[in-house]
Amino acid sequence: MRIKSQKDFFSGLLYLIIGGGFAIGAFNYTIGDSARMGPGYFPLLVGILLAILGAIIVVKSLVVETPDGDPIGQWAWKPLIFIILANFLFGILLGGVPSLGIPALGVMVGIIVLTLVAAYAGPEFKLKEVIILAIILAVGSYVVFIWGLNLQMQVWPSFISG
Repeated sequence: MRIKSQKDFFSGLLYLIIGGGFAIGAFNYTIGDSARMGPGYFPLLVGILLAILGAIIVVKSLVVETPDGDPIGQWAWKPLIFIILANFLFGILLGGVPSLGIPALGVMVGIIVLTLVAAYAGPEFKLKEVIILAIILAVGSYVVFIWGLNLQMQVWPSFISG
């Protein structure tokens, strides 16, 4: 059977693999049943749904004809690197790395740095717009996670909050 859409085939395959991994990983936890859900119930359902969606996309890529075969383009290295780096820096800034002498700087600094670094992934970078977005995201995160959900985490660096 010939692949008629490379993009659909490989994206469906990715969904299938990730969904299958989540479904298999969910069996390390108690599944429970729909009346009494365990911690593995939701990951199992999401994994199964992702795998089903992936299988549908793979079958579609083998059946539905596309004009040029919908080839996969080159890897977008810049967005890939900056998005991964942004998340990595957020984790480091949120919790710190005591073994390297990096203190935890809190949620606010982490979100602002995450937004600034991730914004470099796009085709254009406008500092004023990115700073406004970072402030909105930081305030929104504070309202939702600290004030609304009352999560206990460091909000500001210790040299500011004491």
